[in-house]
Order: sequence, then structure tokens, then C-alpha cells
Amino acid sequence: MAQLINETIDINAFYFTSGKELKSFPRQMEYGGEAVTFTNGLCCRIERAGRSCRFFDMSGADGLSYRLREEGNQWTLVSRA
Repeated sequence: MAQLINETIDINAFYFTSGKELKSFPRQMEYGGEAVTFTNGLCCRIERAGRSCRFFDMSGADGLSYRLREEGNQWTLVSRA
């Protein structure tokens, strides 16, 4: 069951995918005084009323799943499971 968190976080590192488009994904975040490293993930972009944000469903090296939201330069940890 997912734990709802909704807290601002810092992203410490990114990785990039290649293909038709170059896409960036978070590699590591700082949460609760600890670094969480991601192994892979999916991204979905949402546009509404002239604003856009991206949601990331990331798999952590710790075996947990994390949902992140990026709006501009602000990152939010939405939930973890």
C-alpha cells in the first residue's frame, strides 16, 4: 500500500536516456536525511490550463517504488510503496 508523503525534496543527480528524444530522469534524491538511488523509471507529462508538470514512477535500489512530481524547479515526493 502506498504511503502518501507530499514533501519537497532535493534531486542530487540525473541520468539521461537516448532514442528519438533525449529525456532526463532523477538518479538520486535526498529524503529524510538519506540518499535514495533510483535504478529506472517511467515519466508522464501533464499539461493543464497553460501549466505543465512531470510525474515520475521510479524504482529505488532499496526495492521500494517512488512517485515524484516536477513543477518548474521544484520536486515533490508524492508517495512511496
